[in-house]
Amino acid sequence: MSKLADGREAYAERRWPDAVGQYTAAEHDAELPAGDLERLATSVILTGRGSEGVDILARAHLKYLADGDYPAAARCAFWTGMNLILLGEPARSAGWLGRARRIVEDLPEPCPVEGLLFVPAGLGALYQGDGAAAAEAFTRAADIGRERGDADTAALGMLGLGQAKIMLGQLDDGLALLDEAMVAVTVGEISPVPAGIIYCAVIGTCHLAFDLHRAHEWTRALDRWCNAQQNLVAYSGQCQMHRAELYRLHGAWTEAIDAAKTAQGLAFRGDRMATYGGFYEQGEIHRLRGDFDAAEASYLQAQETGFPPHPGLALLRLAQGKPDQAQSLLRQAMDGAAPDYRRRMLAARVEIELAAGDAGAARAAMEELASLCTSIDMPMLHALAEQSEASVLFHEGDPEAALVLLRRAWSRWISLDAPFEAARCRALLASLCAALGDEESARLERAAARAVFTELGAAPALSALELSGLGQSGLASSRLGQSAPAAPDARTTPLPASADDVGHPAGAGPLTARETEVVRLVAAGLSNRDIAAELFISEKTVARHLSNIFTKLGLTSRAAATAYAYKHGLA
Repeated sequence: MSKLADGREAYAERRWPDAVGQYTAAEHDAELPAGDLERLATSVILTGRGSEGVDILARAHLKYLADGDYPAAARCAFWTGMNLILLGEPARSAGWLGRARRIVEDLPEPCPVEGLLFVPAGLGALYQGDGAAAAEAFTRAADIGRERGDADTAALGMLGLGQAKIMLGQLDDGLALLDEAMVAVTVGEISPVPAGIIYCAVIGTCHLAFDLHRAHEWTRALDRWCNAQQNLVAYSGQCQMHRAELYRLHGAWTEAIDAAKTAQGLAFRGDRMATYGGFYEQGEIHRLRGDFDAAEASYLQAQETGFPPHPGLALLRLAQGKPDQAQSLLRQAMDGAAPDYRRRMLAARVEIELAAGDAGAARAAMEELASLCTSIDMPMLHALAEQSEASVLFHEGDPEAALVLLRRAWSRWISLDAPFEAARCRALLASLCAALGDEESARLERAAARAVFTELGAAPALSALELSGLGQSGLASSRLGQSAPAAPDARTTPLPASADDVGHPAGAGPLTARETEVVRLVAAGLSNRDIAAELFISEKTVARHLSNIFTKLGLTSRAAATAYAYKHGLA
């Protein structure tokens, strides 16, 4: 087999370094055809050498022009321009996109690349927060792609239209479009570069829409897609960045740091889009653990990408005892933020405004967050809204109303397997119970929160908990005088010591949703480590889930759990 044939085979099998090596060797013997030059450029880009790949793509463009294949030449010009955007060279990008447009306009017949040319306009509108203009541009791209049989253009148009609809508050329609775009990727209809773009954009949008279920599902799919390709650098860093965010939420903070560092390494090797998330997620873990100097350094490195590191940096200032600085930073960041990014900062805004003493601004942020729940029906958003409203109501002197909301938020965090946020609810519940005169429930809530904060290494949260405990008796008398009830009622009954006790006494079923997932993966033969990686939780958490499963079902082994899974249709 010739080197050229070997290069083509390696490309088809997604062995990118081998494709680069074989094509490069073949080019020493003879000039590569335009299509093979384009494939070489793609292989080089996917191994992280974006600048070199762009230069080869430009050569492919010229070869297509010389061959008289103007639609292919326009396609190469377009992707040269798009890759230059990712490389931070907007002027060169504009030049190449302009060239692609001129070629398309001069063609006597319609071509699919015309649809691709609507994508940059749609992206620009998204970045400016203009959802309507973005929707119009991406609709044109998707329509042209479908009309002219170009799967890449149609899928990119659906992706952008889905993002635009989510920005406009049309969540269900937007998420359905994202899923449709992902179907085209997963069945293999899409070229490698657009496929990677769609994967990463869909996952990022799911996080912005508070849709953790889809974020989990598509992150696992992206992980498998990256691992199926030899030495893939592009998009692999972004995959690790998304993994870090999920690990952080699920209390697997050591794993989150490892994923963030891996993302940084891949960013330096060429996946530049992973730079922000890699450093931001690292900063979040350092902040939560109380390593404030390391957190600041990480946030500032994230900021070097041109994106503001908020709400993390503002929350760091709050943790450092600088609420006024935190307030100023977050207000500035939110004033210029697009709607989808703004709503990600609202819960932090409530916390910071309360600490800074502006109860009115806190209530306004809380109400804005609560209003989103009417159009975005996601458990995480509801949990944030309820937790924020409880904080505001407690500050305003209504602990009874706050208690109801906070218990609901706690339950949602438990269902999301988010131990830190659940423990924060319990810490505030301790204060609420103390304010209502129920010192025993306050003690139990405080102990439960303390156990989680200690296990996670959440030093600042633990310190705040201990300080609040010292001052709660005074807080109760100052807020409620002598009106506290002499004995607790149903609302102040302490929460179960374990999340898995909620609604499910020991030895009883059914299993929680997370436990069901664990049983299913045990039945599939996965080890604790593999289950942890699949669910973005720590191995210790997997072991805890298994212990609860064995207790509830009266089982003693993984084999018995596997038999249970098959018997009950879980495997």
